[in-house]
Amino acid sequence: MAKMKTHLSNLRRSLADLLGADYLKAVCEARAFADGADAGALQAIAEEKVDFYPASFRERGDRLADSIGQKVVAGFPSSARGAGSRSFLKASRFAQSPLVGFGCLRIAEDGMVYLISKSEHYHASLGHDFPGYRLIENAKKLGVANITHNNTRGHITRLLEEELVRTANGLKRGERKALDRVLESRQAHTLNRVINLETGSLAVEAALKMMLARFYRLHHHFPLPPYHGRVPVFLVMADNEGGRQANYHGTTLLTQAMRGMWPELYAALDREDLFLVQPVRLNDSAHFEEQLLRYESGKYKVAGFFHELILMNYGGIRLKERFLARAYELCRKHDVPTIVDEIQSCIWSPELFLFREYRLRPDFVSVGKGFPGGQYPASKILFSSHLDNLDQFGALVTNGQEELASLAYLITMEFVQANAAYVRELGEYYQTALRALARKHSRLIDCVEGQRHLSALFFRSEEKVVVFIKTLNEGGIDISAQTYKAKCPPSALTKLPLTATPKIVDLLVARMDEALASL
Repeated sequence: MAKMKTHLSNLRRSLADLLGADYLKAVCEARAFADGADAGALQAIAEEKVDFYPASFRERGDRLADSIGQKVVAGFPSSARGAGSRSFLKASRFAQSPLVGFGCLRIAEDGMVYLISKSEHYHASLGHDFPGYRLIENAKKLGVANITHNNTRGHITRLLEEELVRTANGLKRGERKALDRVLESRQAHTLNRVINLETGSLAVEAALKMMLARFYRLHHHFPLPPYHGRVPVFLVMADNEGGRQANYHGTTLLTQAMRGMWPELYAALDREDLFLVQPVRLNDSAHFEEQLLRYESGKYKVAGFFHELILMNYGGIRLKERFLARAYELCRKHDVPTIVDEIQSCIWSPELFLFREYRLRPDFVSVGKGFPGGQYPASKILFSSHLDNLDQFGALVTNGQEELASLAYLITMEFVQANAAYVRELGEYYQTALRALARKHSRLIDCVEGQRHLSALFFRSEEKVVVFIKTLNEGGIDISAQTYKAKCPPSALTKLPLTATPKIVDLLVARMDEALASL
């Protein structure tokens, strides 16, 4: 393979650089008053430049990669039992639980080194122990109050809200007037509102509530909504049997019902004309139009279109640009709000939001997981002001506004924006290597799905992918198979950290090659 042209760039930033000198001066003065500390010493912490990704960290990670699959320490066999539920205990692999992490690696309780090729189940976007997050420790030293509430959201969280709106709308830094125009806009399909929530499930549910609020009143004293009396119908992506198992938008009750769970409850909602979900065939524009027009008449009204871009809970299948462009055109024509669920894909794009690469203008965007880099649970729903129809208690969450969680977002965004070219090139380098691997082992692998870091190998046999995964796991590669969804091609899913290096990619693909050759 050709060598990469770009390299991960180190940044040196202080808290004052990210959050503003005036804010940090105010913090230092308040801290000095509160505990009698020397204001000058506090100011030095505020202005301390921290290396986000020094060369020594990258080089150490590449050297440690040679130990993947080896037992390097005694480990911790007397680990706590815990008190998990039956289903969680059945799925647990405590021997692989982390003792420490470093970059793209984890040293587990069994003493072995593992490659986190799923980014620790999709949220360690910058790997473990990312040096830039040491700014969070500096913020703690200054006494930055992490505990806030909806009514007292701090400067850092409000700054983050503006940054999310700026980047989601493709504005450059320093375009303050343009940003103010976006924030003040009442135009449809303009992302200019943010609600801070704890998890992706709650973020998506907030969007669902805003869609439902056009059919049902949130409170009895609210005026009747515009589609009162009509049956709300939600369009979701279908599985390959025409059912609803392919869509995954969280673990709240209604979003679980949207993907086929709670069948009796859903049947009752359907029977009473309260709530209807219709699946649309993957990447099938004609079927989308047929379903939308079918439910845009009589007692029905399409209430919203829910979709991911890379279906990481259904084989890593990627939705096509042409399909989504046509779907959005139809939705806009018929006043159907769209939500792109980017809990999985956000920050793994060089534009931070993958929907921008698709040139979409959604009404809602859910983000989380990768943005705070696994440091805190912190998700958001971005949406257009014309759908701002809930009162505060409609989407209230007490712990969604933590200042340090917002700082983690800002650090991650700063690093990824500075390394956008590397993110794109490394992802393409990885996908090119996987495609060559698939061609070499075409008797076993049908194709490569997904995009860049979020890539999946589709196997021709469920039995073979299970053996493939077992072989890699035993060799220190943390990877999993998806074989349990309706007619989902048996697939091996990966989601590499953005800080993965060419050496990490080459090592992973070489281990995959060895495992495939042994089948």
